[in-house]
Amino acid sequence: MTEPTTSAPSTGSFHSDVPIPPAAKPASRWEDFVDIFYAPSAVFARREHSGFGIPLLVCTLLIGAISLANMGVLQPIMDAEFARATAAAMKNNPSITAEQMEKGRAIGQSIAKVGVFLGPPVAIFLVGLLLWIAGKIVGAKQTFAAALMVTSYAYVPRILQAVINGVQGLLMDPSTLTGLQRISLSPARFLDPETSSPLLIAALGRLDLITIWVTVLLGIGLAVTGKIPRSKAFIAAALVWLIGSVPQILQAARQG
Repeated sequence: MTEPTTSAPSTGSFHSDVPIPPAAKPASRWEDFVDIFYAPSAVFARREHSGFGIPLLVCTLLIGAISLANMGVLQPIMDAEFARATAAAMKNNPSITAEQMEKGRAIGQSIAKVGVFLGPPVAIFLVGLLLWIAGKIVGAKQTFAAALMVTSYAYVPRILQAVINGVQGLLMDPSTLTGLQRISLSPARFLDPETSSPLLIAALGRLDLITIWVTVLLGIGLAVTGKIPRSKAFIAAALVWLIGSVPQILQAARQG
């Protein structure tokens, strides 16, 4: 008499009872603008081929809108800067009158309301171009589109900077708002623009914490999208920072 045999359950039926974990949900666009503050590498990695249009648009609109709203509380700074510029212009060219300068000021204020929206995309494009070129110097494989994407996200801290500027304008004594660097997060804020060297103020102003933050993000983004070590990427980012200092240094040298 043969004993009945029992068949072992098939491997296929065993695995069919094991639940399959759901696929990870891709990060949404709004998460990028949060993650860029604490996980920038992840943002640059997942958006390497996603284009730069959305972060560029967000930075442009938010920086522009906040800067436009800040114009009232930061008016003392504009007045002080205009007074110094007027004095310098009339000293260098005595034929210029105060009335002419006032007319120029009215035009300048109108242009500034548009400029707060034009400035960010122009700056992002120029910095992105510099980052792409600097990346090629250190051997990066980054595309120009990826460089613009990195720069657009690296400019997100500028949104925070615009908010901080407005808060300072509201809380600080208007009599202390005697120059743009008075609200910067740099050593230059402690210098009196009326008595200090414009060249020194410009140089120290480049040590602004937000500017350094943006530079670090540029380096991280270049390392991720350019497939190079961070050491090389930070050298390229430092080169971008250095080149970005030149216009301010030259302008200060002409003033002082």
